[in-house]
Amino acid sequence: MSAKDTLSLIFAALAEPTRRNILTRLSQRPATVGEVAELFEISAPAISQHLKVLERAGLIERTKNAQWRTLTLRTEPLDEASAWVEKHRREWNQRFDALEEHLKTMAKKEEK
Repeated sequence: MSAKDTLSLIFAALAEPTRRNILTRLSQRPATVGEVAELFEISAPAISQHLKVLERAGLIERTKNAQWRTLTLRTEPLDEASAWVEKHRREWNQRFDALEEHLKTMAKKEEK
């Protein structure tokens, strides 16, 4: 999978409030699927679907220990998304700075 496709999965997973809330919960400590499901008033299949999306994006990891399935937050994909946003933020800021300088130059020319 290419980096662009990975970022698409990450941003799509983060676009939904329930999934962000699941990640917030897992940022505190790992939890079982049941513990996560207790936080929401939605069906077990809906929780399962949200977890699949998060897992596909690499944002969570499921481990099985006896009958328990534990969910753990994986921060590497968040770091990747954050790096992408920061790179583009710098580029956008540079362009806005260049535009501001250009507008100042144009204003000075009009004053003359």
